[in-house]
Order: sequence, then structure tokens, then C-alpha cells
Amino acid sequence: MAFSLNPLVSAIEEPPISEAHSWLDGVSFTVEKPLIDLAQAAPGYPPEEGLRRFLATAVMEEATSRYTDIEGLPLLRQLLATDMSETYQGTVSPEQVLIAAGCNQSFYLTAMTLCQPGDAMLVVSPWYFNHRMTLDMLGVEPVALPARAVNGFVPDPQDARRLMTDRIKAILLISPNNPTGAVYPEQVLQEFADLAAEQGIALIVDETYRDFLAPEVSRPHGLIARSGWDSHLIHLYSFSKVYSMTGYRVGAVVADPVLITQIAKVMDSLAICAPRIGQLAAIYGLQNLHDWRAGNRRVMADRVAAFTAALEAVESGYEIQSIGAYFAFLRHPFEASSSVIAPALAREAGLLTLPDTMFGGAGTHLRVAFANVDGAEMPEVARRLRQFEQDHAGAR
Repeated sequence: MAFSLNPLVSAIEEPPISEAHSWLDGVSFTVEKPLIDLAQAAPGYPPEEGLRRFLATAVMEEATSRYTDIEGLPLLRQLLATDMSETYQGTVSPEQVLIAAGCNQSFYLTAMTLCQPGDAMLVVSPWYFNHRMTLDMLGVEPVALPARAVNGFVPDPQDARRLMTDRIKAILLISPNNPTGAVYPEQVLQEFADLAAEQGIALIVDETYRDFLAPEVSRPHGLIARSGWDSHLIHLYSFSKVYSMTGYRVGAVVADPVLITQIAKVMDSLAICAPRIGQLAAIYGLQNLHDWRAGNRRVMADRVAAFTAALEAVESGYEIQSIGAYFAFLRHPFEASSSVIAPALAREAGLLTLPDTMFGGAGTHLRVAFANVDGAEMPEVARRLRQFEQDHAGAR
């Protein structure tokens, strides 16, 4: 290649999911012992049948192939605003909503609008790798806010206060968390919101997995019920998981209308608009799939319980130190780093997980994404983990 690259991009590692799949090169699995993919956070069930039929009809409509407004289809913005107002028992208007091509893009749009090269953002560690990669590409420093196992991987607002500098333009949280599965308590979120307001910076809360909170949780939190919530809070959302349509790429930024206006400039340059077909799918979901959404919330809760029970039953050296929504954060029993354990576990045991080193961790944990694994498979997952531990007993 005869030309140079942007070092902010070339210095970034290979996308972690691609790296994980490369561990399987040259490895064959049998019908009796197939690969169990616990790496990528994607639902294992298809979109609801009515949604699929609706989309099959929608693609025949001429308008489906056209751009939408930069901020998204007005009906979708209205429906999401209404849904959020009901879910959070607060007030959200369509003017506070911008539709993006997935929640990753929602974060990219937000970070680019808030920060310039040389700025910093407070990011909970272990972090979601695409968030850190985005900040690195933009020349924004991710300042690690530690989330410790002793606290269930819930960050401490007082730690955040001690890390504050003039360069920090935002605090970034994910709840339920990726990679740990931790669900941040109401009081913790309120303290982070107070800190952001006090510091005059943004609090970005990525709630990609909020539709998979435990069924008994009545609302994710009360931040959006606070008066003037959009003066400091930026909410990021994804339709991909809740309606099982990761390939349609639909997410949202919900924030102050002034910020939405600025984000629209970035959106226009980056993608013009989110794909209309995905927006139509989200509209159908919000209008028709309330019960289906609630049913899948129960399915995920059952998988949390099934994985927990299965691992307890085999009496292994693995320890679930945090679990919720799509993820379990599993402390492994080996002296070797998770960056060594995860590839070996994939090749030898047919369990594809991600090492915590991909999330800025110390090599002590594995992320288990069980959303695409049926509850009935959890005992086999636990059995393979235990067998791998026995096979490598000398490495402990």
C-alpha cells in the first residue's frame, strides 16, 4: 500500500468478535459436540412472525427504498417518546429523539458531537470494546472508572468524583452492563446524574439491554422522571435486541433538542439517516409487540436462572461474580490469563466466550453471552466448563 493511514485507526486492535471467530480456524466440531457460541450478544430467536410478514410486504412499497428525515421517521420518534414516557414514568417528546443505525452509531454520533481530540470521557472499566474503540478513533481519552468485583461490578460515584478533570466532557455508563451484566441500582444512577449536573458535563447512559431487566423491575430508573432531565442526561437505545433484528440497524439518541440538532449534522454526514426498513420494523414492534417483548424478558430471566443453577450443580472452580440481562461475568480458576483460556476453551471444549482482556480487564474473567443459547443447553455448557477445568487441573 503506497499511502499512509490514520494512526488513530491503525493503532486499534482487530474487532474482538472477528478475533474470537479466528480461534476456530481449522477446528471441526461434531454433531454430538457442536460449537456453543457464547461470544456475540445477539438473540438466538428470530423476529416475531408478524414482523417478518410486515417487512416482506414493506419492501414492495416504493417509499421503503427512500431516505427518511435525518432525525428519523416522525412516527417512530413519537412512538419511542411515548414508550419511554410510560416506561420511565417521565416526559419525553419526539423532538428529543434521533433515530440512528444501531446503538453503536448512537454512541459514535454522541461522542463526536460532545468531544474534540484531546478531550476525555470517564468510562467504566471493564468497558464495552466498541465504546473504547470509538473514543480512540476520535482522539478522545477513555479515563477508566473501575468497577470492582467486591461491589458486583457497580462503579462508585465517589471514584468518579476523584477522577474528574477539566478535560472530561462526559461520564459513560451501561446498565444492564456489557460485559459484566451488572444492573446499576437506582441510587447509584441518581448520584452519577447529580455529579454530572454539578460538573456541567453529560451523563451518557447506554440502555441497550434495558428490555431484559428482571420481570419484577417496574422501571429501569427514575432519571427521566426528574425535572429538566435532558440538561445533563443522554439516553442511548437499541431496537436490535428487543425485536431480534440486529441486521436492520436501528437505535436512538434521546436528549436535549438542542443537542439533537447538533447530532443531526453528524448524522447527515455519516449516514444521512438510519435505514427506512429498520425504522419501519421498529414502528411495527412498538405498535404490536408489547406482549412478545415481555415474553422475551421472561425468557432471558429464565436463562439467567438456568445458567446459574447449571454452574452451581457441577461444583466447579468458576465463579459468577455478576450476571444480568444477556451476560454473566465468570471468574475462571486458572493462573493463565483469560486471553489464553478463552481460545483454548473454544478449540478444546467448543465453548466460544470472550476474555475480559478484550474489555480492559486483568485476565481473570470470561464474558458469557447466553442470549442465543436455550436454557436447556446450560447444563451442557456447565459440563464442558467443568471438564475443561479437570483437563487443565495442572494450570490452576
